[in-house]
Amino acid sequence: MVHVVSSRTLVRPSDPERSRVFYGDQLGLAVYREFGTGPERGTVYFLGGGFLEVSGRADGAVSPAVQLWMQVADLAAAHEELLAKGVEIVRPPVTEPWGLVEMWIADPDGIRIVLVEVPAGHPIRYRPGT
Repeated sequence: MVHVVSSRTLVRPSDPERSRVFYGDQLGLAVYREFGTGPERGTVYFLGGGFLEVSGRADGAVSPAVQLWMQVADLAAAHEELLAKGVEIVRPPVTEPWGLVEMWIADPDGIRIVLVEVPAGHPIRYRPGT
């Protein structure tokens, strides 16, 4: 068995500075660390229980098979805050058939980001027997 001690999701943007503005300023993710110098420097953001690294540069299109899932405490508040910061809302908050409330946005390169609120009473919030 592989013993994983840490993990992060890597994003290779077409315009690193534009992506740093999006993830840092518009989404408000806190910086864990930065490395390197200049426009190609890497920035690692706290992402709940993991990390999101924005580094390097990509030339190709983003795959629709890759999405980010971020759980938030209050999706209505996140919706209002992101609208105020000029973030394009791909799909406003909707209660899904499986009970989660989801809103979709996209980063500057088109990576879909699913913002999720887990309502009170949803099975994700508790473990049976507790």
